[in-house]
Amino acid sequence: MKHILDRPVWSALATRQRIFAEGDDLARRYRPSIIPFAATATDDPENLHALGRLVPAGETVILAQADNIVLPPALVATMTADAVQMIAGQALQPVADPRIEQLTRQDAAEMLALASLTRPGPFTLEALSLGEFWGVKIDGRLAAMAGERMKQPGYSELSGVCSHPDFRGGGLARLLSLFVANRIMARGEVPYLHAFASNAAAIRLYESIGFRLRSAMNIAMVQRAG
Repeated sequence: MKHILDRPVWSALATRQRIFAEGDDLARRYRPSIIPFAATATDDPENLHALGRLVPAGETVILAQADNIVLPPALVATMTADAVQMIAGQALQPVADPRIEQLTRQDAAEMLALASLTRPGPFTLEALSLGEFWGVKIDGRLAAMAGERMKQPGYSELSGVCSHPDFRGGGLARLLSLFVANRIMARGEVPYLHAFASNAAAIRLYESIGFRLRSAMNIAMVQRAG
């Protein structure tokens, strides 16, 4: 039996984040201004054909799922990668730090600059629509942040975890990851996250705070063929 997180993009856009979706019951994507993720309900030919229709020329979307990725003739992969999906099923260490503050749209430009510098994953100025983001500022500069992205019934994804190079080594990524994960748990939801399988440092960090491997994941960036 398939797990709801095996196709996290689909299960988010078909449920709690339907408001952000384009597409139909065969294939959906987030509105391009938010994040570039897309998915199908299954790999049946009609679903894959619907996915192809969702990607206009000149745009790139990202697929992320536990199943092997199958593409319709209309699409071609420009990058593929192995990833892991990790989940926190038990209580985590509580954290409290007066430096942690909720980030708002007034911080969006600095958040985008930090994400562009550190590349924790796709991030746009509209990513704040998907969930809360929290950060630590040092000397008036955004030193680190973490937030929430995809949401399914009973689950929320920890995402956007990054620290400015000037402030690394101070444990801010660990602090904010625990803080956001605990907020998710306080709502009665299970926090989960994704990391590239090659990012051993990030995986060790998440394991050290209580996340465990749930599934291997496949990632592909795709665009229209030709």
